[in-house]
Amino acid sequence: MFFDSWNDLARVLVMAGLAYLILIITVRASGKRTLAKMNAFDLVVTVALGSTLATILLNRQVALGEGVLALVSLVALQFITAWTSVRSRNVRRLVKARPTLLLHDGRMLHEAMRQQRVAPDEVCQAVRAQGIGALELVHAVVLETDGSFSVIPSSQAGSENAMDNVV
Repeated sequence: MFFDSWNDLARVLVMAGLAYLILIITVRASGKRTLAKMNAFDLVVTVALGSTLATILLNRQVALGEGVLALVSLVALQFITAWTSVRSRNVRRLVKARPTLLLHDGRMLHEAMRQQRVAPDEVCQAVRAQGIGALELVHAVVLETDGSFSVIPSSQAGSENAMDNVV
């Protein structure tokens, strides 16, 4: 009920150590963006890496070499996609969402909120979390590509050049 054999437990321990080591080396070699949760695409890759690691550890039918190849392939594909998206606007549009303006000059943009499935209460919560008590004091609330909210008080709007890629 707790385990089938001592050999199975030993296999999991050995595979965990080796697969973990390979994963750490591969992720470190590929750079900081590999595990960044900056958008939905990055999150999917992170989940896929975790699922692959679990499969390597627990599935006897997956050899270490096959598992390592799967991990390295995922990390390499993520690296290539991130590298290409920095250099190609078309690839960037394909794999990354754009930030969305939800509130502008104290007024909620209900159509944008509907499209992004954001309730007015969520916008108000984001504003309150910044210590602001009135929507009129807010220049903008932006739904970022990672699902977080950025709140820009009117007093800090400045030239608005940080808003250039916001739709």
